Amino acid sequence: MSDSSPVSPAVPVLDVWCELQCPDCRTALDDLRALRARYGDRLELRLRHFPLEKHKHAFAAAQAAEEAAVQGQGWAYVEAVLGRLGELDRRGEELLIDVARELGLDAEEFDTALIDGRHILIVDADQAEGKAIGVTGTPTYVIDGERLDGGKSQEGLRERVEEIADRLLAGARAD
Repeated sequence: MSDSSPVSPAVPVLDVWCELQCPDCRTALDDLRALRARYGDRLELRLRHFPLEKHKHAFAAAQAAEEAAVQGQGWAYVEAVLGRLGELDRRGEELLIDVARELGLDAEEFDTALIDGRHILIVDADQAEGKAIGVTGTPTYVIDGERLDGGKSQEGLRERVEEIADRLLAGARAD
């Protein structure tokens, strides 16, 4: 017997290639907040890591963001760290652990995660995939196979993401 209930369409995914020491990524937070407000759970925003060599704490910050996601506060953690770029430059991993504590996360687990490297493979895989699809800087967005580079200019990017998301959502309703 077959189930005749309608299958819910897949939610469009916006991959956000980000680096937590990147001033342009901090600027992009306003667009990401606006997209979350507009689409809610109809658009999945997925953080992808692309730490740049020029920022010495970016790789550790990416690992810390993964630990925050495991503990249920991924985006809140990303926003908090991006809001304190100068402090991250000066304090490094100490700030990453302090931010976890401030958000009520298990700071000891963050410290352990940074020591044991449990999230390195995720960060490495994101970075490798980013390079493979042509990501060269952050923020870079990918939605429906289209890559939008926000590292040079973020002008018009949110509107372009909305245009694609609206088309994908309209197509999903038409099925």
